[in-house]
Amino acid sequence: MINKIIKGIMSLVGITIGVATYFSVVKAFPYLVPASEIYVILGSIVSGVIMGFIFFLISPWLLEEGKNIANFIENELSKVPSIEILIGSIGLIIALFIAYLISNLLLQIPVPIVGTVLSVLVYIFMGYIGINISRRYKDDLFNIISLINKIPNSKEKVSKKGLKATPKILDTSVIIDGRIADICKTGFIEGKLVIPGFVLKELQHIADSSDDLKRVRGRRGLDILNKIQKELHIEVEIYEKDFEDILEVDSKLLKLAQIIEGKVVTNDYNLNKVAQFQGVEVLNINELANAVKPVVIPGEEMVVHVIKEGKESGQGVAYLDDGTMIVVDGGKKYIGETIDVLVTSVLQTAAGRMIFGKPKMATERTS
Repeated sequence: MINKIIKGIMSLVGITIGVATYFSVVKAFPYLVPASEIYVILGSIVSGVIMGFIFFLISPWLLEEGKNIANFIENELSKVPSIEILIGSIGLIIALFIAYLISNLLLQIPVPIVGTVLSVLVYIFMGYIGINISRRYKDDLFNIISLINKIPNSKEKVSKKGLKATPKILDTSVIIDGRIADICKTGFIEGKLVIPGFVLKELQHIADSSDDLKRVRGRRGLDILNKIQKELHIEVEIYEKDFEDILEVDSKLLKLAQIIEGKVVTNDYNLNKVAQFQGVEVLNINELANAVKPVVIPGEEMVVHVIKEGKESGQGVAYLDDGTMIVVDGGKKYIGETIDVLVTSVLQTAAGRMIFGKPKMATERTS
């Protein structure tokens, strides 16, 4: 039934086009058709019937091609972030308005059809230019919008000062690490968490890896994100915009931090250094972990379990509950035992804190 209705509509469209075309030709070239009114009427009827029949025959093909074009456009648009579609639409509207002003001048050209053809070309050209310019300079538009948003009202200057927390952008390593969920649970993280779409893609790629270890790490990261989003009372935003001209995920993270003026949360030492060089603020989970470890001073006593041999001759190695390494000088012979250790020195490195000590018994015998 619907196909029959569509065929009928297409036939009416064909008849209308046929009649309109005939009258346009008669108006443009009056010497081709006799001046008698009966000839004009018969000619318009014949032209309408012919075009209506043609449209009736090709309506199934037009319908099928229309569906294919619609599906193609829908698939292509689904790959483009919604914000880019919005910006492109705004650019297109502005460009078409400019084309409308220009076409009004072109339609005044006295030569038949030339003005109409030029007007159509102007619309197509301006539409193309408007979409491309708006997409090319979308980052600048984002920056302008962010600058406008940062300018407070005279009434809001006092009330909003210091109340807006900086967005925190999570990288892949800190999501897989998992400690970020516990930190958020304590309430020490303020502001919303931003999860970039390209980080989610990288996590999904890791979770689908053929390597068992990578697959487990990727799935752990996805589980951590689900936990943060569903169990914790913190705002989470999925940032869909990608930077196709940048290949590395770390570089995309820094670019995003600059655009939204956020801080990158990571435990990647190299990313930390690059971010500092580019002036991007970073919250390093490892640095936080080191900062909250118990303070140990030389001369303090502690009980440790020596588990393995150290790098130097006679050394033993033990660990605290938080993972801090304790190097026990002369502790090799106590491997597998729990002993009292006297702290001799503490070394703070980029990788963490190391504690050096000696068995208390050996110290007492020496004294």
